[in-house]
Amino acid sequence: MKKSYIFTLFVVGFLQLIVAQNKTITVEEIYQGEFRTEGMDVLRSLKNGKQYTVLNFDRNTRSTSIDTYDYNTLEKVETIVSSTDLKDVAYFTSYEFSADESKIILATDLESIYRHSALGIYFIYDIASKKIIKIADYKIQEPSLSPNGKQVAYVKDNNIFLLDIASNTTTQITTDGEKNKIINGITDWVYEEEFAFVRAFEWNADGSKIAFLRFDESNVPEFSMDVYGSALYQSQEVFKYPKAGETNATVSLHMFDVKSNNITKVNLNNPYYIPRIKWMNNANYLSVQTLNRHQNKLQLLAVNAKKNVAEVLLEETDAAYIDIKDDLTFLADDSFIWTSEKDGWNHIYLYNDSGKLINQITKGNWEVTNYYGYDQNEDRVYYQSTENGSINRGIYSVDSSGSDKKELSALEGNNSGDFSANFTYYINTYSSATTPPKYTLHNALSGEKLKDIKDNTALLNKLKNYKLSSKEFSTIAINGNDLNMYMIKPLDFDATKQYPMIMYQYSGPGSQNVSNSWMRANDYWHQKLVSEGYVVVCVDGRGTGYKGRDFKKVTQKELGKFEVQDQIAAAEKLSELPYIDENRTGIWGWSYGGFMSTNCILKGNDVFETAIAVAPVTSWRFYDTIYTERYMQTPQENASGYDENSPLNYPERLKGDYLLVHGSGDDNVHLQNTMRMAEALIQANKQFEWSVYPDKNHGIYGGNTRIHLYNKMTNFWNKNLRDKPRATKKEKPIKTSIKVKG
Repeated sequence: MKKSYIFTLFVVGFLQLIVAQNKTITVEEIYQGEFRTEGMDVLRSLKNGKQYTVLNFDRNTRSTSIDTYDYNTLEKVETIVSSTDLKDVAYFTSYEFSADESKIILATDLESIYRHSALGIYFIYDIASKKIIKIADYKIQEPSLSPNGKQVAYVKDNNIFLLDIASNTTTQITTDGEKNKIINGITDWVYEEEFAFVRAFEWNADGSKIAFLRFDESNVPEFSMDVYGSALYQSQEVFKYPKAGETNATVSLHMFDVKSNNITKVNLNNPYYIPRIKWMNNANYLSVQTLNRHQNKLQLLAVNAKKNVAEVLLEETDAAYIDIKDDLTFLADDSFIWTSEKDGWNHIYLYNDSGKLINQITKGNWEVTNYYGYDQNEDRVYYQSTENGSINRGIYSVDSSGSDKKELSALEGNNSGDFSANFTYYINTYSSATTPPKYTLHNALSGEKLKDIKDNTALLNKLKNYKLSSKEFSTIAINGNDLNMYMIKPLDFDATKQYPMIMYQYSGPGSQNVSNSWMRANDYWHQKLVSEGYVVVCVDGRGTGYKGRDFKKVTQKELGKFEVQDQIAAAEKLSELPYIDENRTGIWGWSYGGFMSTNCILKGNDVFETAIAVAPVTSWRFYDTIYTERYMQTPQENASGYDENSPLNYPERLKGDYLLVHGSGDDNVHLQNTMRMAEALIQANKQFEWSVYPDKNHGIYGGNTRIHLYNKMTNFWNKNLRDKPRATKKEKPIKTSIKVKG
C-alpha cells in the first residue's frame, strides 16, 4: 500500500463513561430500542405565542393525547383531546390544526405507501364542541382543512374531494384520476422521492381557491416488482418510475374555485418540473417554482389567480444545479425572503414584492442550514448555520439589513430551534457526540436560557455500563482539501498494536456523516465493532455538503470519481499510522454509500481487503430522472460519466471479500442494481457473498430483519477482517507530525 504523509489530529471530546464499562452493545439491543432517546413529539406552537402543543403517548394505556403547555412555566395547561375520550379511535399518530386553530385533523390507521406518503383513516375534532367527524369511511391521503375550518380537501384514488363539515356532504372535484395514468393533488413517485413532498394542492388565504398539480404519467415507463408475501402465488407491484433519460410525467397547474366549482388550467409555458407551489398573503396570488430538466435554471413565478396569468419574480441559473428548498417566506406586504447559493455559500436574501433584490441578509464562508422565520415586529431573521464549524450547528438572528447579528445558541455541537408563533421564545434541541438530546427554553431576542425542559440523563446513566469510545474529530488533507473526519478507537487502545480498520461513508451530493451530534443506530453498531477490536473511521470527501457550493458541486457529471478517489487516498494515508494494519482495511455504506464501497474495493483493490454494499446503485442508468439528471444530466448527453464510474464495467478488479445486500421490495434503488452486479461478478468468475431480503424496501427493516442484517455484517467483518490471518507485520516509523488537541 502506497505511503503518504499523515494528517493533523485534534480530539473534541471524550465520553465520560469510564466507570463500570464492562458490557458490549449487542445488535439486538440496538434494534429493539434499548438506546432510544426521549424527545418532544410533533411540537406545534399555538398562534397566541404563549403556548405549544405536543403529541404524548401513554405506553400503559396505549393511548395518545394532544396536550397544551405554557412556554413561561413549561407546565401542562390542558389536554385538548385524548384518544381515551374518543369513540372508535384507539389512538392517533399525528395531528394538524386548522388555520384558526378551531379544529384538528387526527390521523389513524396509517398505511405507508412510499417514503413520505401514506393512506389513513382521518377524523376532524372540533375543539369547542368536542365533536368528532370521520372524514371518509375509506382510507384517504393528505387531508387539509380550509383556513376557516369549514371544509376539508383530500385525495382518494388520484382524485381530489371536498368535504363540507357542517352538512357532512362530499363533492368530487376532479374525475380523471387513474392509477398509473393521471394523478390530481398528490405527487408521482419521483416527485415524492426527490422533491420530498406529497400534497400537491394548497388552499389560498381566504379558502376561496385550491391550487393543485396534475400529473399525466401515461407515457412514463412502468416498473414492476414481485411481492412474495405468504400466499401460494406472489403478487406484482406496478408503478411508474422514470429512469435516467426516460420520459417524465407531464405536470400542469390548475385552479379550483370553491364557490363556482370551476377548474381552470394556468398557463406556465410548459415548465418541465413544478417542485413547489405556495400561496402569498394576498389570496389572489400564488407563487410557483419551476425548473428545466437539467435543474440548473429556476424561476419563481407569481400567478394572478383572477386573471390566470403568470409573471417572473425571480430567476436563478447555476453551472451545475439548483437545490429546491422550503425557505421561501412571504412577509405581510408579500415581499419575500429566499435562500440561494449564488455567492458560493447558502445565504438569505430579501426581495420586494416585485422580485427586486433589496439586500443579502447573511454573508460569509459558511452555510445557512435552516431558516426559521422573520419577526416583523422586531425586524429579526432567525436561522441556523455552520458559523461555528461545518460539523456544528448554531442558532443566530440578524436584522433584515444584515446587521446586529446575535449568537443565540452556539454551544459546540448541534443546536436546532423551534420558535413560538410570535418569536418570543424558542425551544432549543442540543446534542453533541458526547451529549444526547437536551431540550431547553430560551428567550428569542437574547438567546438567554430560561428553563430546562427535558434531557436524556437516564440514557447516559444506562450507557455508563457499556464499553463506549469517543469520536475523535479531525481533518485529513486529501487531494488538496482538508476533509472532515472522525475516528473511534477501542477503550483499551494500545498504540503499539495494529488494528483492522473499517471506513464508513455515504458520500452523496450535499450529505454529511461527520457531524458533532448524538449517536444514531449505525453509531451504536460501530461502538460494538470498536469494542471488539476495530478502529472505525468516517471521512466526508468532495461532493459532500456544508463547505460551500464549489466543494459540493465538484462531482457534477462524474458521480463516483472524486468521491472514490478521496476514500482510497484517505485509506492509504490512514494506513500509515503505526496502529492501523494496512492489510486489514474494510469499507461499507448503504445506497449511495453502497455504490461507493463497491467502487472502492474495485478501483482501490490494492487498498481495501473487504467491503459491504447495502442496497447499492451499481449504474446510474437504473436510477430515477430527477436525482440522477440533477448531477449527471441524461445518459444520452453524458454516457461516459455514467459508465466510467459504474462498477458493472470492471468486476474483474475484485480481489478482496465483498458482501452485497439488497431488499427485493426496494421501490427506490431497484434490486436490478444488485442482480446486474452479481451477474457481472459471476461472469468475471469472482467469488462474493450476497443476501436478498424478501419484500423489504430500501430501509431493509421489519420484525427481526435489521437484527439479522447487522449480525450478518458483523460476522462478515469478523471472518474476513478481524480474524483474517495476519500478514507479516511491517515496521512503521512513528510519525512526529501528529498533534493531539483535546
